[in-house]
Amino acid sequence: MQSGISASQELLSQFNDLLTSGTHFGLLATISSEQLRPLQLLTPSSGNSFASNVKLLLQPHVKPNEALYIILRRYSSAPALVAVTYVPDTAPVRQKMLFASTRLTLVRELGSEHFRDTFFATIPEELSPAGFEKHDAHIALEAPLTEEERSLGDVRRAEQEAGMGTVTREIHLSKNMATPMAEDALDALKALAAGERSLVMLKINPQSESVELVPDASAPRSIPGLVQTISPTEPRFTFYRFTHTHNGVETSPLLFFYTCPTSFSTKAIKFRMMYPLMKRSVLAVAEKEAGLQPGKKFEVEDASEITEQGVMDELHPKVEVKTGFSRPKRPGR
Repeated sequence: MQSGISASQELLSQFNDLLTSGTHFGLLATISSEQLRPLQLLTPSSGNSFASNVKLLLQPHVKPNEALYIILRRYSSAPALVAVTYVPDTAPVRQKMLFASTRLTLVRELGSEHFRDTFFATIPEELSPAGFEKHDAHIALEAPLTEEERSLGDVRRAEQEAGMGTVTREIHLSKNMATPMAEDALDALKALAAGERSLVMLKINPQSESVELVPDASAPRSIPGLVQTISPTEPRFTFYRFTHTHNGVETSPLLFFYTCPTSFSTKAIKFRMMYPLMKRSVLAVAEKEAGLQPGKKFEVEDASEITEQGVMDELHPKVEVKTGFSRPKRPGR
């Protein structure tokens, strides 16, 4: 969910100053008017050690209810920078969602080759010298784990965070991994809300870990046509405007289908678990950014399980007509 947010020229200019000048040890940035903008270049302390410099962050820059991007020069050799996304739990919900989902955009636009590490902080204490040391120790402990073990740990943390009910945490799978939505996917959702299209199909790119648009040649006119459009081998998030006639009245409800074929179970654990964990986040982004609220949601393994009769039964359930109790006639009448 990037909403077209990009780095401003002011941010690029000050970031270049941070790279080329020895008079600054950090740069603070924020999101304003749909752009990444600089707040302040940080001047090192007299001690000029990382521990002494980082103490300058807590007062007055880090606030308990305001998100912030913090770029720091931490290492003596390239890549020398660390990018911290500070999103306190008490920050406004929309701000948390924007900052969390745009953190990869920040690093990418400034040049990922300049950053050795990125991490996510939610309390000021994580930005203290002790907080950075704890982060280093955590990374060091993770090193002996296999990729599968790290993935399972991410899944467990994601399940715990998803249970807290905030959109930002649902978008985040861990402190080191976020899944933003590609701009064309968000544009397609907005076009669907505006009536300019009737189908938006989304997938997760395992390399970029982002939600992307699945190009469609033509929107189907029926549920059987929709079934033929949905991949039989990979999961899909599908938003479909189903125009149909019932009892002589034409309606166009918005439907949401989450499909996850059984054949997909052979994929890597981390990739496989992204889909169920991201389902609620995709729906939340669709509602908050495009105003889309599906009238009915369907969750099946294979698209072949979706039938027009099944959809119609959900949309127009049969009403059981109950007749009143008829007293038996008296004898002789």
